[in-house]
Amino acid sequence: MYNKYVSPLSERYASKQMQYIFSPDKKFKTWRKLWIALAETERELGLEQITQEMIDELKAHQDDINFAEAKEREKIVRHDVMSHVYAYGVQCPKAKGIIHLGATSCYVGDNTDIIIMKEALELVKEKLVNVINELSKFAIKYKDLPTLAFTHFQPAQPTTVGKRATLWINELLLDYEDVNYTLENLKLLGCKGTTGTQASFVELFDGDDEKINKIDPMIANKMGFKECYPVSGQTYSRKVDIKVLNVLAGIAASAHKFSNDIRLLQHLKEIEEPFEKSQIGSSAMAYKRNPMRSERIASLANYVMSDVMNPMMVASTQWFERTLDDSANKRLSIPEGFLSIDGILDLYLNVVDGLVVYPKVIEKHLMSELPFMATENIMMDAVKAGGDRQELHERIRELSMIAGRNVKELGEENNLLDLIAKDPMFNLSKEELKESMKPEKYIGRSSVQVEDFIKRIIKPILDENKDILGLKADINV
Repeated sequence: MYNKYVSPLSERYASKQMQYIFSPDKKFKTWRKLWIALAETERELGLEQITQEMIDELKAHQDDINFAEAKEREKIVRHDVMSHVYAYGVQCPKAKGIIHLGATSCYVGDNTDIIIMKEALELVKEKLVNVINELSKFAIKYKDLPTLAFTHFQPAQPTTVGKRATLWINELLLDYEDVNYTLENLKLLGCKGTTGTQASFVELFDGDDEKINKIDPMIANKMGFKECYPVSGQTYSRKVDIKVLNVLAGIAASAHKFSNDIRLLQHLKEIEEPFEKSQIGSSAMAYKRNPMRSERIASLANYVMSDVMNPMMVASTQWFERTLDDSANKRLSIPEGFLSIDGILDLYLNVVDGLVVYPKVIEKHLMSELPFMATENIMMDAVKAGGDRQELHERIRELSMIAGRNVKELGEENNLLDLIAKDPMFNLSKEELKESMKPEKYIGRSSVQVEDFIKRIIKPILDENKDILGLKADINV
């Protein structure tokens, strides 16, 4: 066990559910379901050599894959599909002669890829919705808590902690829409033969176009799809893989952005990701509480975003109706993309579920900068008290520079209010100035925006998906 490469995706990051979707067991059981669907379709369309007894025999052994026999056969024939055709035939002697009839390898390979990607996307959707749900709770809880906003990572007009969370949610909303669109529009390859011409079915059905036209829709229906792609070479267009991995990359980008924000906020000691009682932050510095889960999100996200290049390279370099240089690449890029995004969403859910907010630190940071942001209101009050707007503006600028220098160069507290109170030009007392220092006066419509966004946009989505809510993330490390 310890003397060969083991993927960290299976050992550390991806869930058991996602790992099963990309397991050999799932793959080869799906192959058999496709062979059964093909045989049933051919029988229903009039191929008398396929009997119900044969189909019953195939169904009886649908899920008990004889892996050992398939593996031994592959050593001889060097072909995975024909090895499993042989192994299935060993279990089904009556039906062995009609397994894979009229099909090429891509019938089971490509259709299975589509089926597996669809199931994997459904699991991604489930986890995505649960992250949105937890973030929505967080946004509502902290919708009224003023905090410094940042532009260029420099203090800017205040927002609220909850309003900032809606920005994270909104990006996931865009991803949710992409996932839904992709799920809705994924199609099967169907059964179109070696170069996509269905020539084998012309032979089997004596050129009966009416019957041949029914094959793909019937297979699609049996496999739970609305339709098949209308034309193909031997394979479905590899641009489909681009579209799917682009969706995953979009989620990765959203998660990365969130993780960056949390890492910065944790540096400021305003918000922290969960830190368990016995968790070690640093091997050397025992006091450390590092945002390690957010960093792991960022790391995996980088991988997923770069993974998009694989199907792009594959799709663009396919020759005519089929070349096999896609195969080895697809075996890596598709599963690893899904396993990685699965790990990302588990981490995302885990972090959001346990976020720790420090209101006192948030307030301290806000109040240290608020005098600068309150200057416009102060200036208006001074004008009301008889001052000249232009002269006041210049004087506030001068005093702000002095206060800024005191903070940056001398390490002192922001004394802008004291400087203004002492300046006769403003004619305002310290008590009057403090009236301008209420953070809630500077957060605009943050609270209302949170409530409206969650109620009008997010709640209908959560209601629509209520059956899959309540997921808890189980992370390994």
